[in-house]
Amino acid sequence: MLIGVIADDFTGASDIANTLAKGVAPEGGLATAQFPGVPTSPAPQHVEAGVISLKSRTAPIEEAVAESLAALEWLLEQGCQQIIFKYCSTFDSTSEGNIGPVGQALASAMNARGVVVCPAFPTVGRTVYQGHLFVFDKLLNESGMQNHPLTPMTDPDIRRVLAGQTEWGVGHIAQDVVNQGSKAVQEALSEQAASDTMFTVVDATSDQDLLTIGDALVDAPLVTGGSGIALGLPRNFIRKGAAKGTATAMAPQSGPDAILAGSCSGATRGQVELHSAAHPSFAIDVPKVMAGEITSETLVAFVQEHAGQAPLVYSSGTPAAVKEIQAKFGQETVAHTLDALFADTAKHLIAGGYRKIVVAGGETSGAVAQAVADALDSPAMQIGPEIDPGVPVLILGEDQPVLLALKSGNFGAPNFFEKALSIMGEDA
Repeated sequence: MLIGVIADDFTGASDIANTLAKGVAPEGGLATAQFPGVPTSPAPQHVEAGVISLKSRTAPIEEAVAESLAALEWLLEQGCQQIIFKYCSTFDSTSEGNIGPVGQALASAMNARGVVVCPAFPTVGRTVYQGHLFVFDKLLNESGMQNHPLTPMTDPDIRRVLAGQTEWGVGHIAQDVVNQGSKAVQEALSEQAASDTMFTVVDATSDQDLLTIGDALVDAPLVTGGSGIALGLPRNFIRKGAAKGTATAMAPQSGPDAILAGSCSGATRGQVELHSAAHPSFAIDVPKVMAGEITSETLVAFVQEHAGQAPLVYSSGTPAAVKEIQAKFGQETVAHTLDALFADTAKHLIAGGYRKIVVAGGETSGAVAQAVADALDSPAMQIGPEIDPGVPVLILGEDQPVLLALKSGNFGAPNFFEKALSIMGEDA
């Protein structure tokens, strides 16, 4: 294995796995696999990039650090020459962490300095300029992320946010340096490292900037960022002759399918509304779930009743509705209960012969992916074709593979659900 990724949630892991598998023309990408949690056995020999999906974004800091260091140990044992700590392109974290504490622990373990910090993903509107993170034309704290129920982002200055989470200095490489090319970026990073600065926020407003930064990181042992930071990294190994630039083939699956949406983001709510207009949908009544009146059997029965019609089950709600429910039952209790509900539903669907499931929401995706991987005893999820920027099809198992599409809340076109199912295969 050449590149190892430690991702702080499941959909983010799929996002960067997609970037590594796709690469850029003409070189292409790497043979990539995603693992739900730290594996207990060696990676398949053909895997060139391995992405470990953790659920560490909102975990207690000590737990997030410990899991990330365990992932680092396994990846280094697989021979990885470069490690990426992947977090959300909107830098999702609380004022205390977990991005800073995890990044600091990884950098300390690898004795790395001048480590790049770049959440930019211009393809989906995330850019960094003068150290500030933008979502399209709005600063991060004006983009809607300030209302996130778990990680409200109220400061767009990534340098300031990170400085509050770590004990080390945070440097900055501005856009005008990036415009000068990879050598200028490399020299600036070397200067930062020599000054004992642990982290360096690097501006990026286009994919070309990410490729420039990627070229500068050819020998960097540790990199941090959103999935975009990996855009130019596979070709470094392909140019050296260490990798061939191959892609994983995917055979479309026939049979019934299902959509499970647990995200409350604006993008997902729009996707739910559009899909519900033409397909059967079931809006989960959360208080009834908490009371035990709605169970996974309820959801499975609805999906099976509408087999072949791309049925949708969702718990998405407006920020105000979500806050009201969280205030009544407790934020963590609601999140855990819904994640378990969706995971159990997916497990029953797989047992019933379903081979195509679309999932929306980072935490929901993590729970579902783990349940499916456990049910199939298939920890390695191969990366298939891209559905929308940052969202690939995941392939689990060999004889009768299951196809998953795990979508972060804010990702995907308005018709994402229908598009995903079309790529995964026709209904029986």
